[in-house]
Amino acid sequence: MNENVKDNSTDGSDSAAGSDSTASRAKSILDIDGLDVTFSTDGGDVHAVKNVTLSVTPGEVLAIVGESGSGKTVTARSILGLLPETAQRSGVVIVSGKDVLSVSGEQLRKLRGTDVSMVFQEPSTALNPVYTVGWQIAEGLRAHHKRASKAELKAKVIAAMEQVGIPDAQNRFDYYPHQFSGGQKQRIVIAMALALGAELIVADEPTTALDVTVQAEILDLLRDLRDETGTAIVLITHNMGVVADLADRVAVMYRGDLVEVSSVKQLFSDPKEQYTRDLLGAVPRLGSTVAGSRKAAAAEERAGGSSATAGGDGKATATSAGEGPDSGTPRDERESIVVARNLDIVYPGGFGRSDFQAVSSVSFDIKAGEVYGLVGESGSGKTTIGRAIAGLTRASGGSLKVLDHEMVGFKEKAFSPIRRRIGFVFQDPAASFNPHLTIGECVAEPFAIHKRDMTAKDREKRVLELLDSVQLPSAYAARYPHELSGGQRQRASLARGLALDPELLIADEPTSALDVSVQAKVLELFVELQNRFDFAALFISHDLAVVDMLSDRIGVLFHGELLEEGTGEKVLGSPSNDYTKRLIASLPVPDPDEQAKRRELARSLRTTVG
Repeated sequence: MNENVKDNSTDGSDSAAGSDSTASRAKSILDIDGLDVTFSTDGGDVHAVKNVTLSVTPGEVLAIVGESGSGKTVTARSILGLLPETAQRSGVVIVSGKDVLSVSGEQLRKLRGTDVSMVFQEPSTALNPVYTVGWQIAEGLRAHHKRASKAELKAKVIAAMEQVGIPDAQNRFDYYPHQFSGGQKQRIVIAMALALGAELIVADEPTTALDVTVQAEILDLLRDLRDETGTAIVLITHNMGVVADLADRVAVMYRGDLVEVSSVKQLFSDPKEQYTRDLLGAVPRLGSTVAGSRKAAAAEERAGGSSATAGGDGKATATSAGEGPDSGTPRDERESIVVARNLDIVYPGGFGRSDFQAVSSVSFDIKAGEVYGLVGESGSGKTTIGRAIAGLTRASGGSLKVLDHEMVGFKEKAFSPIRRRIGFVFQDPAASFNPHLTIGECVAEPFAIHKRDMTAKDREKRVLELLDSVQLPSAYAARYPHELSGGQRQRASLARGLALDPELLIADEPTSALDVSVQAKVLELFVELQNRFDFAALFISHDLAVVDMLSDRIGVLFHGELLEEGTGEKVLGSPSNDYTKRLIASLPVPDPDEQAKRRELARSLRTTVG
């Protein structure tokens, strides 16, 4: 840690972060002293972690926060000796009295699992799809207990599965990863970390891809494990609500430097550094005045502002903001872009399995120029509805009209011209972009797919205009997707979604994997673009605060049924359904005292809502 950074985690202490007392350090399960990590790359050395000093005591939860690229994950992986050979390391990382950076490979293997374990960010990639979960949890046990019998190993695995709340663990021992939900897979990854009784767990973004109710259950699980076993946790996260919910102390990193260390209460009540204040200020909150002012500003600008927009033929045209047939018209008088009435969507079972009813008798509409937010847990039907609107999933019954075209029993050839008027922003742009194409070529793909008659010069000009509209420099057109950050790829994904000037944009969890500051910038950009082009939008998310910030109206889905809908003030401010109340209570907020109250409310509602 830099010498001028203070550790404010103990009341009344003015000591520097690296100057723990001898007694305190003797109790530590983890001591990092002067950790420095540099990566050698083709473009030169990258100084990822700079002279970081931290300690963790048994039963303590230390959260390490910061933007992408701040060095938090590199610091976490250093604790287990998981850095690549290209990393140049100095300093010491002491785990249970052993220096991870200097022990042999054999000693390091013995250390992992028994002394320190890791919960990786994405359980779907951490688990091997061709092995049962029981076999995978037992893998570490086999390595450390070579003489244990199969029965002994299975008993230990089942105990670990039961400890993390996997129901019917005896039978599900032989299940494969795909037979578990996202939240259950995360529990299995935690069981793998616990199986050998590690005294320290490093959890790297353990709740990033989870909806708020499952996230709350995982946080309760980690808290209970800490309380019952005294396990220490190093938590890597960009979610400041999660920090307020679980952490005892917080270390804030910025571009490899440790800029602030505080107790969790002090950090949220009186952050010392401007960067920390900026991080906290970027967190979206339910019913915030910032969210309301953005909506109001957008509505005011739509009514009378002017801006330059690029036409579909690649020519920029000066237009009034939202200069469409419905611009400035009250919502009730606007044309409906999407109309769903008693919509059913069924996935055929096949191979002797029963059909699955993903959406059941859902009715809603999306007006021109309106942002409709759709929220609910994983598996509630949100993405299924979005894909049905885009013609990517078949509607089974009822009625779904998209731009006056009936989607129940639609013919692909007849719908193709309609699809040109719909943009789609996928959850993971890294997966939706072709890695062999440049960003410019990816953004231009809709022109080729829909056979837009444009010269190469006009196409290039249009791509540059689109990149400029999402605040990406023109030089990025020549870069490949892997050369952009997560936030930059999401901006490029927005540009591609807007390429054909859509009347309707479907955004499926477009900010779920972004840190709070990048998320704030992408959301501000979304508001600006929607204000400028006045497209209708279906915004799908499990983050209620984000949906509240962007949406004119919100619908709440549960097991394929629409429970309630209305304005954010009505649905999120005065919910009528217990499930909506549970969703709201499960959303962690960046305030430790308020979060403690919300946690208890969420627990009580969990028993009343299935």
